Amino acid sequence: MSELLFSEFKLGRVTLKNRVVMAPMTRSRSPNNVPADFVATYYAQRADAGLIITEGTSPSPDGLGYARIPGLFDDAQQAAWQKVTGAVHAAGGRIFVQLMHTGRVGHAANLPPGARVLAPSAVALAGEMYTDAQGMQPHPVPEVMSEADIEKALTAYVTSAQRAIAAGFDGVELHGANGYLIEQFLNTVSNHRTDAWGGSVAGRVRFAAEAARRVAAAIGGDRVGIRLSPQGGNGAMEPDAETDAVYLQLMKELRAAGLVYLHLVDHSAMGGPAPKAELTAGLREAFGGPLIISGGFDGEKAEAALQAKRGELVAFGRPFLGNPTLVKKLKTGQQLRAFDFKLAYTPGPEGYIDYPLD
Repeated sequence: MSELLFSEFKLGRVTLKNRVVMAPMTRSRSPNNVPADFVATYYAQRADAGLIITEGTSPSPDGLGYARIPGLFDDAQQAAWQKVTGAVHAAGGRIFVQLMHTGRVGHAANLPPGARVLAPSAVALAGEMYTDAQGMQPHPVPEVMSEADIEKALTAYVTSAQRAIAAGFDGVELHGANGYLIEQFLNTVSNHRTDAWGGSVAGRVRFAAEAARRVAAAIGGDRVGIRLSPQGGNGAMEPDAETDAVYLQLMKELRAAGLVYLHLVDHSAMGGPAPKAELTAGLREAFGGPLIISGGFDGEKAEAALQAKRGELVAFGRPFLGNPTLVKKLKTGQQLRAFDFKLAYTPGPEGYIDYPLD
């Protein structure tokens, strides 16, 4: 059997040296929302991946819901990310930035002055969120986004994507999964609107479709992917009777915009709900482009999935944290090293860039 996992793949404007994708994973190493200098080391250490997708990076101040997550909306952030892309490219890798507006998944204590916790509707997320300044705090009731707020958010995706290309990224991934702003518009748990941005299938799809269309028009659809979780439960999202129709309609919009890939989330390996196989197949067919699959893969399972044509690329998440040279280990069958979860979101380099490069 040929080893598809380690074969080249043409993705838009770039050729990936293998089909292993480093999945986006929040690491909280960006004080004042600017990536620390050692963030470049972290990503360069993992540049043997065919494609790296960065941690969620906010396109606007309002989207910085978590402590110490990066942004990409000002010059200091762009300069810091340029160090990252330069280091990854020097190591022979390719890298997309994931643009993530957290929407209602945030707290004012994590936001810069003047920023607001915004969402499609005034529906608070249950539970609490960690803040550096005040420890654990209840999620607040978000402000309802006005038409002006929606337009500002869409414009922010575009300008952030343009900054990404200027900073040397090979492309961007729109984070439309895991209960963040784009999915908040798609899901009736968080979207109670009755105007043109909610209610009907077309209304629920509109924000995601507009973000994709505008970003693709600005930097080229062949440099834009999107991550979605139609059956996911993160952020208290729940499917309803129209969920399948919403996502199938969205596929038509994404295909028309010319997006370069679809990245589907599967958290069933971590106890989340399993995606419906028939919906996944329908989305794949309707989108018509490359699919990144994810969800608890090891090398053998990833190869089998590629051979079975379940997708074109396979994303690996946590295995990359303790194993910077994951691709080599997958090739040779070496045992993988566990990572220290206690250091997953801490501020410094420990538990981040100090795993052995073996």
